Order: sequence, then structure tokens, then C-alpha cells
Amino acid sequence: MQAIIEQAWENRELLKEKHVQDAVNSVIEQLDLGELRVAEPTISGEWQVNDWIKKAVIMYFPIRHMETMELKPFEFHDKMALKTDYAGLGVRVVPGAIARYGSYIASGVIMMPGFVNIGAYVDSGTMVDTWATVGSCAQIGKHVHLSGGVGIGGVLEPVQAAPVIIEDNCFIGSRCIVVEGVRVGKEAVLGANVVLTQSTKIIDVTGSSPVETKGFVPERSVVIPGSYTKQFPAGEYQVPCALIIGKRKESTDLKTSLNDALREHHVAV
Repeated sequence: MQAIIEQAWENRELLKEKHVQDAVNSVIEQLDLGELRVAEPTISGEWQVNDWIKKAVIMYFPIRHMETMELKPFEFHDKMALKTDYAGLGVRVVPGAIARYGSYIASGVIMMPGFVNIGAYVDSGTMVDTWATVGSCAQIGKHVHLSGGVGIGGVLEPVQAAPVIIEDNCFIGSRCIVVEGVRVGKEAVLGANVVLTQSTKIIDVTGSSPVETKGFVPERSVVIPGSYTKQFPAGEYQVPCALIIGKRKESTDLKTSLNDALREHHVAV
């Protein structure tokens, strides 16, 4: 199946052939069931991006046809079907929550009004809170809390680009934005309004001198919004960054420590 996808990617005329369309449809079905993932953890703890699966998602769009879907008084006009049979999946879905077919929503997930896009993977016990969005191909771990208004960015192209990855037991505070393939390590806590892109400086200020990284939040980190001074031709101005101000205590129960970690450091949720 991978070989068929790769050949069609190089020659889009092949998308007209039934066996190619069947292969693309099969990939999307397996994404929907959680049998395939755009990105998956390796034994070493790193993440492997499966480029060919992203290619299949991209090629799924041109082989679909626009359809009108009605749920009076609402009307939608799109190429993509929506997920169904939430009761059978063991997923709680509050009215207004939408997930596209081709996204995986594990048993025990709670979806408040919000959106999960095709190719995304949302693991068991996770809360997708009100108006949170999970972009295409984003990977959300087990027992994650995506608070109200959180924006998890999606990625399809370039195909080699990594998706956003939120690992197990993370707490992502209200109105946080995580995009451009940033990875948040296990049990990390992001306070409200943290914005993380690949160019955002993530500065650990817990030691005697700051330690800067980009693109990755270490496990158990407690992170808040910050700023640093940068010189421009017009003068010095404050530029946003993210500050690591502490670590979650290993002795604290995981569910309790989501809020306790924030209270300890006087961080808004």
C-alpha cells in the first residue's frame, strides 16, 4: 500500500485508477481506526513521522466530492465525512463537537464543542475542552487536558514536517497555541496563553543561568509566557518567549498535580 501511495504522489494521474483510490481510502480508514498513525513513538523515546501517510491524506482530498450535509437548521458543504458511532467508540461528545472521519478518537475521550481534524490522533482519557482545536495530523497522548480555546496546529505540507505532539499526561492551559511541529514532553504543564512555535525561545530559568531551547518542552516542565529584550533598527522591544519556571513533583498524584503545579508557581490556568 505504501508503494502505491508513493507512486501516485509522484504521478497524480494515477489517482484516477481504482486500485490507487482504494489504497488511499484504506489509509484513511486505518487512520480513523487508529491502526495507522502519521507519527508514532519509537523504542528510543523519539518520534517517527510516516511521510507516506501524510501523502495519502493530501491525496484523499482530490478524490472526494463535495456534498451537502444537513442537520436543520444547520447546513454544511464539504468533501469530508464526519466521525460517527461515538457510543460504540466509548467517546463522550457534547453537542457542537466535531471530528472529521480519518481522525482517531480513543475510548474515554471527552469532546466539548470544538474540532478535531483528519489525521489527528487523540488518545484515551483526554479532554478536548470548549473551543479547543486539534489540527490535522496532531498527536495527543493519554490523559491530556486541552483547556478552553487551545489551538493545536495542524500540518500536511511539506510532507516531511513533523506534526505537533503533546505527550501523555500534559496539561495545556487556556488559550495556549502550539504549532509548527513543537513537541511537549510527558506531564508538562503550560500555563494560560503560552505560544510555542519552532522559532519561540523556550528558556529554563530555574538554574543560576538561563538555558535556551526551541521546538521541545522537556518532560514535567511548568511553563508560563514570558518576554525578552531584542534589538531592532528602530530600538529595543520585548519579544514573546516561554519560560520554564519549575518541574512537577514526582511525589504528587498526576491528576492532582495538573492544578497543583500551577498553584505552586502562581500560574494562571
